[in-house]
Amino acid sequence: MSFAGPITPTNDKGAGDKDTDDGTGHGISLAWRRHAFALALATVALLAIFHRDVADIVTIWWTSSTFGHCLLIPIILGWLVWQRWPELRELDPSAWAPGLLPAAAGAVGWLLGDAAGVGLARHFGLILMLQGAIVALLGPRVARALAFPIFYMLFMVPFGEELVPPMQTITAQMCMALLALVGIPAHIDGVFITTPGGYFEVAEACSGVNFLVAMFAFGALAANVCFRSWPRRMAFMALAIVVPVLANGVRAWGTIYIAELTDISFAAGFDHVFYGWFFFAIVMVLVMAIGWKFFDRPRDSDWLDLTRLRAMPVRARPLGLVAAGLLAIGCAPILWSAAMAARGSETIRGPLHMPAVKGWQRVPLSSRHTWYPRFDGADHRLIGRYRNAAGQEADLAIIVFADQREGREIVGYGQGSVDPDSQWAWTTTARAPAGGTAERIIAPGPVVREVVSFYRVGGALTGSGTMVKLETLKARLTGGSRRAVAVLVSSEEANGQSARPAIDALLRDLGPIDALADRIADGR
Repeated sequence: MSFAGPITPTNDKGAGDKDTDDGTGHGISLAWRRHAFALALATVALLAIFHRDVADIVTIWWTSSTFGHCLLIPIILGWLVWQRWPELRELDPSAWAPGLLPAAAGAVGWLLGDAAGVGLARHFGLILMLQGAIVALLGPRVARALAFPIFYMLFMVPFGEELVPPMQTITAQMCMALLALVGIPAHIDGVFITTPGGYFEVAEACSGVNFLVAMFAFGALAANVCFRSWPRRMAFMALAIVVPVLANGVRAWGTIYIAELTDISFAAGFDHVFYGWFFFAIVMVLVMAIGWKFFDRPRDSDWLDLTRLRAMPVRARPLGLVAAGLLAIGCAPILWSAAMAARGSETIRGPLHMPAVKGWQRVPLSSRHTWYPRFDGADHRLIGRYRNAAGQEADLAIIVFADQREGREIVGYGQGSVDPDSQWAWTTTARAPAGGTAERIIAPGPVVREVVSFYRVGGALTGSGTMVKLETLKARLTGGSRRAVAVLVSSEEANGQSARPAIDALLRDLGPIDALADRIADGR
């Protein structure tokens, strides 16, 4: 490969600029050494500033089976850069001020995520800041050359758990269709399927989300490495998404079918071994086999079009100035968040007490299946059962947060009416009351409950998780009160009779829920 002339204001590299050897017989320019060193320092600084989020991300990678594949992403990124290095070193990096824009967008995203208590937004914000650092400190030519590795950094963010409920529903519906196809009678209630051979739950682990997320990351990598045509890349990505979803439905159906032919214990053992050891490999091989004959990237093809990259106009800025701007962008959201947190801090004095409700008396909680809503990090939890003169019974749970932050959000994955570690599981939504939300949950037996939930955040009463996040966001950005209260009313179905009349009766006698929430949180 040939080198261009001496360094010019547009930062084209000269042959005389190489002063070290990279182990391949080619020199590493002084510009590369300076800019790579600046990028390394900026990366370390950002990781240190946002060390809490770094720790959260790595912990999720290490402890969650859904995101175990993320541990490989940094290694894959290194390999992708090494692939391009023989051509990449012929480009000279530059400090580019417009590259600070994605870093600033990441900082804003982090601040919004921190204010709303959305860890996913913070994590994406951090990765976007790291991506912006690459663009700002290496310049548009190098950034364009590293476009795919920079994009692939997004897969370091543990995302996808939001897909669990819809994937459970899709898998359950596929099971029902396949069971009907083979003539096995079945009844479905949400994600629970009853057949002559037993009672089955399409649990979170059976949703296939962990496999789908991993296949999405694998599909993106294979699409870049094995294809040059964008239509073929898009077709392969669609294949990498659709095939795992269909295969997971077949796997879940196969477990039920085997249980019909043998017994549930054998089917459960087979499913665990098959899914854990063979399923991922089989589907990956299947996807690659289907796409194999359509691969269109020659083995000896260049990764970069150096002529086109060198032709890109570059308006370089002083490296130190751009690096300082990047550091300021990284510090800004942390400082703002800390300032607003100091303004909006609040202490809720206890103990708090369950309200007295006219016409109702307190009775022991149900012993059929213990139900406790899950709200990790809450400052106060109250729960009690009430019975009126008509014999109607309903449970009332009141949860109070003095503040919301990571690990203690009133709305989030695993928080709410269903504790993922309990025997209760969500089945479907129900008729929502004004200002609230309603759902049906079920436990083995089956025992069916209806739960009505309200959230009091700021001055709003809502059943919408999105509205809770927005109200929390507003309070934390402006230094307002971040107190939040959840009020849940629930009752069990009995003898096929709806639980809603008892719930509605207790709600009517409780009075306005917003006033109740404020009164309890104030200790009145």
